[in-house]
Amino acid sequence: MDGRNRAAAGGSRARGRDETVDGLRFRVWSTALSGGRTSVLLHGVGMSHRSYRDLHGVLAASGAVHSIDLPGFAGLPAPRGDVSVERMADALAAVIASLTDAPVILVGHSMGAQWALEVARRRPAAVAGLALIGPVADDRHRTLRAQGAALTRDGFREPPRVNARVFADYLRSRKRWFLAQVGCMLAYPTEERLVDAAAPVLLVRGGRDPIAGDAWLARLAGRAHRASVVVVPGHGHHVERTAPEAVAQAILEHLVVGAGSRRP
Repeated sequence: MDGRNRAAAGGSRARGRDETVDGLRFRVWSTALSGGRTSVLLHGVGMSHRSYRDLHGVLAASGAVHSIDLPGFAGLPAPRGDVSVERMADALAAVIASLTDAPVILVGHSMGAQWALEVARRRPAAVAGLALIGPVADDRHRTLRAQGAALTRDGFREPPRVNARVFADYLRSRKRWFLAQVGCMLAYPTEERLVDAAAPVLLVRGGRDPIAGDAWLARLAGRAHRASVVVVPGHGHHVERTAPEAVAQAILEHLVVGAGSRRP
C-alpha cells in the first residue's frame, strides 16, 4: 500500500467519537470494514492515535481498525488524581466491548503495551492476540533517569518528522498527568504480569531501540505462554511509525495466520 492509500485508509475514512467510562474520556478513531480480525491500537504515554496513522491504514486493508486516544493525552481532559494501569485497563475493556463482540488483536506501543497487556489479563475472552511494540519498562533499567536517558538517545535515531510529531503530542499532554502516568509505568511489573496473559504474544522492537532492548524482549518472551519476537533492523523506538508495513506484516503473520504458535 503506497503512502496516499495508507493516508486514506488511516485518515479520511477513520471516524472519531468520544466515549466516557468511569469518568475517563477516550476518543476512538475507527475504520470499520467487514471481514477479517478487528485490531485495536493503543498509543504510549504522552502520545496520540497519530502514532498509528500509517499502521492503522495498513491494517485496515485486512479488517476493522480502531485507534484510541487515552485520557489526558491528545488534548483530552486529564482525570483528577492518578489512574493506575489496572483502572485504565478496565475502562479500555469497556470501550473495546462497545466496538465489537469478537476477540480483538490488541496492539500497544511503549506504555500502551502495559495497558494492552493488562486488558488481556483482566478480560482474556476479549483478546485474541497481543502485539507489544517497544514494551516498557526494562526491569534492569526501571528508573526515571534511565528511561529518560534512553528516550534522549532514541531521539537521535529517529527521523526529524517523527521527533516533530512526538514533541507536538507531548505539548498536548497535561504535565501533572504525564508525570503521574510515567510513575504508573515505572511501577508496573510487565514481566510478571505477562505470565498471566493467555493470548499469544508478539514482541516487536526496532533494531536500534535503546528503550526496549534485545535482552529485555528475550526475558519477556521467556515469561509468555506463546510468544514470537520480531526485530525490525535499522529502526528506533517508534518503529510503528517508521516501518508500519513491517510491523503490520508481523502482526498478521504471527497473530492472525500463525496464531502465535512460534517460539523465538
